[in-house]
Amino acid sequence: MSDQSASTFQAGQTGLVIRIPEAEPAVRAWRKRFDPSAPAGVPAHVTVLFPFLDESRVDGLVHSALEQVLGSHPAFELRFERCGRFPDVLYLVPDPDTPLRQLTEAIAARWPEAPPYGGRFADVVPHLTIAQGREEAVLERIEADLAPGLPFTSRVTSVELMVHDGTTWRERASYPLAGRSGP
Repeated sequence: MSDQSASTFQAGQTGLVIRIPEAEPAVRAWRKRFDPSAPAGVPAHVTVLFPFLDESRVDGLVHSALEQVLGSHPAFELRFERCGRFPDVLYLVPDPDTPLRQLTEAIAARWPEAPPYGGRFADVVPHLTIAQGREEAVLERIEADLAPGLPFTSRVTSVELMVHDGTTWRERASYPLAGRSGP
């Protein structure tokens, strides 16, 4: 969700994300400064699908379908032990990324009118954005600062629907994965 500046988020936009609360202590301050989605209310996360359907289209049938699609995928653990880079972007690499890709593929297959990132990328790489639009020296400084806090793990038990109200992103619904009560 952080591939746009805060000023280009539109009221009614939605996205499906996985919260990674274990990342917050290490990344919160950097994200607030260098990831436009953070000051707009988006927690540390890995995006499953953005943009999703406009909020006006998210009705009871869509919620039921999301529960069914997401509930058919098992809960899983992610490990974050290193940073990765896109041009001008620093992110944490989730491992394994296969369950994340499967969630994205399942949602995109069910709603082909909502391709990941609007279809801008041939390969969607799961990631947790920390900073974007900064020069290499800044990204290197952030990466060095993060190193002592790595690795950490996160148990993924749900996917959240976030909605932009014109100012802030807010969680609208949470969809459990199968086996969410596991360790």
